[in-house]
Amino acid sequence: MKFCKKYEEYMQGQKEKKNLPGVGFKKLKKILKKCRRDHAPSRIAFNESINQQHGNNCPRECTVCDGNFFPELLKEMEDVVGWFNENAQKLLELHLASGFKKCLTWFKGNNRKKNHLGLIQEGKDLVNYALINAVAIRKILKKYDKIHESRQGQAFKTQVQKMRIEILQSPWLCELMAFHINLKESQKESGGVLASPALFDGCSLTFDDGKPLLSCELSDSVKVDIDLTCSICLDTVFDPISLTCGHIYCYMCACSAASVSVVDGLKTADPSEKCPLCREVCVYKGAVHLDELGILLKRSCREYWEERRKTERAERLKQAKEYWDYQCRSFTGI
Repeated sequence: MKFCKKYEEYMQGQKEKKNLPGVGFKKLKKILKKCRRDHAPSRIAFNESINQQHGNNCPRECTVCDGNFFPELLKEMEDVVGWFNENAQKLLELHLASGFKKCLTWFKGNNRKKNHLGLIQEGKDLVNYALINAVAIRKILKKYDKIHESRQGQAFKTQVQKMRIEILQSPWLCELMAFHINLKESQKESGGVLASPALFDGCSLTFDDGKPLLSCELSDSVKVDIDLTCSICLDTVFDPISLTCGHIYCYMCACSAASVSVVDGLKTADPSEKCPLCREVCVYKGAVHLDELGILLKRSCREYWEERRKTERAERLKQAKEYWDYQCRSFTGI
């Protein structure tokens, strides 16, 4: 079965359950087909010479495709990533919620299966959605380059990666990976058997010469590797957060880089502050706290985690004292 047909069947099946955004394969292919018809050999002598060189393909520099294809695909990618992020966040917040908050969330979420297995199945559905859309985007861009005999599709992919709207770069995919491993570890610790679907077929946290790496093989051709070394303190990330550019740091290291105290938090960072790695601006205010990843790292390296916790607690108390001393002096004028 061709992937396009497989994708359409998958999306149709999902839309019967919920209205999911997706990649409009048929619509995007129509844009390319129309462009090829417009550049058919019968059009003008100039186009005849082009088609003799490129077959039935349209030119490499084609304003028709560029002006219609890429903006449409960009919008669809934004919708797909936005839906995935929103629903993954809700799922993981529910998993980590306290007793009262969890009951309240269950009560509001009328469409959710109100049991543990339902939670895991929803996570698996999200992972499948992320994978099939990642493959769909890759294939349609490959189709574009084949028609144009160019690398414009690859250049577009590089561009959206920099814009952080590529679904496999989502921090919530990282959280789902950690969620998956945490469930497996909890099962081992309890000695029970959980008859439930796995979120991933292959997912692991490894330490190579002390360097942590979160890896997942989503398919034969799609693999995600996430380096969990903070580039500021050069150690395993502690209390990890992901900036909007996608780079992961320790929370306190990120506060230091953003020139804010832990009391004020990253939301108060000046928009001009840059990511230490990619030098992007406006990356702190929308930072995502990676709670599931924090639980996983705490479980995997307990001694290191306890040592960092003591050190950071002392630093947080120091910064809190300095903050309130400053506030008191400002209030009293002393």
